[in-house]
Amino acid sequence: MSGRLAIDFGTSNTVIARWDETTKEARPVHIPEFGQLIQQGNEQISIIPSLIHYAKDHRRWIGNQVLTRDLYNSKHTFRWMKRYINNRSPVKIRIDGQEISYFDAGTDFLSNILAIAIQTLDIKDEEIALTVPVEAYEDYEDWLTGVSQSAGLPRFRLIDEPSAAALGYGVHILPGNVYLIFDFGGGTIHAAVVLIEAEERSVSGRRCRVLGKAGREIGGTSIDQWLYQEVVRINNRSDFDEDIRLISNSLLVECERLKEALSFEERATLNIPNPQTGAVLSAEFSRNAFEELLDQHYLYTDIDRTVRAALNDSRERGYSEDDIQSVLMVGGSSQIPSIQRTLRQIFGKERVSFNRPLDAVARGGASFVAGVDFYDHIQHDYAIRYVNPEKGGYSYHVIVRRGTPYPTREPVARITIKAAYDNQTQLGIAVFEMGEKRKTESTNPVELVFDPTGAARIMQVTPDEQEKRVSFWMNEHTPTFLKADSPARQSEPRFEVEFNIDVNKRLLMTVRDILTGKLTYQDFPVVKLT
Repeated sequence: MSGRLAIDFGTSNTVIARWDETTKEARPVHIPEFGQLIQQGNEQISIIPSLIHYAKDHRRWIGNQVLTRDLYNSKHTFRWMKRYINNRSPVKIRIDGQEISYFDAGTDFLSNILAIAIQTLDIKDEEIALTVPVEAYEDYEDWLTGVSQSAGLPRFRLIDEPSAAALGYGVHILPGNVYLIFDFGGGTIHAAVVLIEAEERSVSGRRCRVLGKAGREIGGTSIDQWLYQEVVRINNRSDFDEDIRLISNSLLVECERLKEALSFEERATLNIPNPQTGAVLSAEFSRNAFEELLDQHYLYTDIDRTVRAALNDSRERGYSEDDIQSVLMVGGSSQIPSIQRTLRQIFGKERVSFNRPLDAVARGGASFVAGVDFYDHIQHDYAIRYVNPEKGGYSYHVIVRRGTPYPTREPVARITIKAAYDNQTQLGIAVFEMGEKRKTESTNPVELVFDPTGAARIMQVTPDEQEKRVSFWMNEHTPTFLKADSPARQSEPRFEVEFNIDVNKRLLMTVRDILTGKLTYQDFPVVKLT
């Protein structure tokens, strides 16, 4: 079968889709043993559970292999890898004397999936698309790129997930209309307002211009965590209790099952026996109680804020909420009835569509590498870090603001670089990617993590850790790259710098030595923006 491939690596599930040149559409691909067929509407689609298990005999089980061998709740099974990688989690789990991080597990999982897809589908020189969360940082994209290169991919491109989802709805999308893509997956909530433009060339297909985007680090795994905390609470226990730690993985699996059951049933129960004592940890939830729990954690408020942020961005580009033709819901967590109800309350029942929750992103990714073109804008602020004597620490000067369209025709910023001390010959800049801090009602945010033994527990997120998650030093390994031919003096303005952005989202720098008047760099690529 001819065509191009896309892989949507998700927190809970991974989907592979391929563009068929004959039918001119993308379809999910089923890889037996690793994938499982599930019903979506009137058709069956294939998903690969995002799981990897490290067996004692040094074998690795991937995807559905983990489930068929009843290894899902094993301490040697990694889940939620995408979320922990995007958070740059330092946690490692010791398995048979070896410490394995979520980066390691994610690399092993995705490398195997890529290798299997290349071999099974006989990929040669076809281009492959990899989807990226709208709130992903440069290091996540670097990780994804590294995995792809090490797997020997011939050619690959990255596409943000909301844009891919818009294309994945296929025949439901019409040129000239504006849509809001609401993606609620295992690890994140994304909202994107997109304009589908009429095709300009027969080979390029529809063109999708992103008018506004927003995202939050809340997903189906967050709901699993809340249920976990609630079950422990109503049983008057603590996640630090030894018997709770013993069954923590089984409890987490049951919380996920409970969430899924309450998406389709009015009541669901949970019963987990302790393998050592025989004592049973139990809980029963009605759908109303489940929805109340979501409300207590401000989920519906966060959904509204995310959607409003994307709408505000689009309004700045001349498009209002009334211009939205329909809302396209994707992501497994979008199957929760109250989530659908929340979107319908905002936009009206007739405008909310829900028929491709699991495979729209992968289908759209395959369409993208088949020739679909996108207009887009920069998602985050980018800033130069500098020493602020008045503050007694670092401050940031924004040089690229979120929402900036690219490529740019005029410089987005101009700065002057000064020497920090006498006789300085190596100068430079520290470029930081600045994410949006999540607004939370809690002053002590917590998250569920796995400790080195593989047990799950609730941990407080420290202010330092929160700061790390919303800023990333992009050129940490090459911060000084400007050479003063004659040593500079302290506080002497030495270089004038202009910044531009090219069509590939690279931050370009043009530098002139103030002392000599020489042009040191012309459109020199510093970092790649997201």
